[in-house]
Amino acid sequence: MIIGTLGPQGSFSEKAAKQWNDKAELRYYDDIFDTVDALLHKEVDYSIVPIENSIEGSITLTLDILMEQQLKISGEVIVQIEHCLLSKGKRSEIKRIMSIPQALSQCRKYIKKNFNNIEVHSTLSTSQAAKLALESKEFAAIASRESARTYGLNILDENIQDANENFTRFIVIGRTTPKPSGNDKTSIIVYLEKNRPGALYEILGEFANRGIDLTRIESRPTKKVLGDYLFYIDLKGHIEDRIIKDALDKIKNKVGMLKILGSYPVAK
Repeated sequence: MIIGTLGPQGSFSEKAAKQWNDKAELRYYDDIFDTVDALLHKEVDYSIVPIENSIEGSITLTLDILMEQQLKISGEVIVQIEHCLLSKGKRSEIKRIMSIPQALSQCRKYIKKNFNNIEVHSTLSTSQAAKLALESKEFAAIASRESARTYGLNILDENIQDANENFTRFIVIGRTTPKPSGNDKTSIIVYLEKNRPGALYEILGEFANRGIDLTRIESRPTKKVLGDYLFYIDLKGHIEDRIIKDALDKIKNKVGMLKILGSYPVAK
């Protein structure tokens, strides 16, 4: 099995991939788009990308790709995020801090308190920031302990994120839906088409009336007209469960579009 993940080595995406399958071969890509594109071109069997963070919320690029491409979510992985400040040099030598925008945002208070006048630079991944930090003692990266080991950097500070309860949910994207495991989640996208009073309530009622637990619901612009939205919904159960199938059949007649992204085992 080959899994595509965000690179280079030492990224949290790599950690998620190993957590999901520690025996698979990993291939590294520069960004989320390239990681999913590798799956579309059959370079890999699965791709693992982040979809939401407990502090920063959803990864909008991932949501858009799920809408645009005909792919299935085959699994999910939850990784605890513990950011470290890494560098070849000392704290007093640092003139630039680098990381992905989400990590920089998650460490906003730490940066403001300790490096208020330092240049902050965005990268495509935390591990790319760590790799770039090798170039100068004046550079520092916000990245993982794994990145420190991979690139031989000093850990100047640990757990520098603003909130200790910092988790990122990654999804495993494939081409098929796994069989029921007994503890599954189903992800769908709904488009109402006509925004009439009670339209969303009608949809949610189909789940509520059957006692189906919705674990997540989020709106996202369709990018067509201002105020026009898609709804991303996660619910407990598998598409092969009769109660789930019945609810989705009812909803299909009430919406402009229903896209089933897949059913997959809930992350441990």
